[in-house]
Amino acid sequence: MTAYPITVYYDASCELCRAEVEAMKSRDDADRLRLIDASDADFVPPDGVTRDELMSRIHARDANGAWLRGVDVFAAVYEAAGLRRLARIYRSRALRPLLDRAYPWIADHRQALSALGLSRVFGIARRPACPACAAGPRAKV
Repeated sequence: MTAYPITVYYDASCELCRAEVEAMKSRDDADRLRLIDASDADFVPPDGVTRDELMSRIHARDANGAWLRGVDVFAAVYEAAGLRRLARIYRSRALRPLLDRAYPWIADHRQALSALGLSRVFGIARRPACPACAAGPRAKV
């Protein structure tokens, strides 16, 4: 079981990666996701993992210090975003072998997939900003 909050280490220089995790963060009403850009020039990786590892595959660390990698991260992120059905798909015993084979290919080709515009798919999942929230606090009369 994943202990929330989780810290997600992702490649923000990848449009596809950034669109997905930011869309999920926009749905994270319980503030269970912490996003860390592993591509940032000033980024220093935590002990036990290298920057190259974090840049090649998505990683997350839960509140108990346990590492999640690859498909396990997506299951936890989608759960935190309130998309429990999608999280169950990522955890599915029947689909997991396929997902575990597909994810490395996607990760290795993420920049090319971004160039094809695949990141726009996650615009559908992004929760729109609350108009009242964007306006700021109301003036008291």
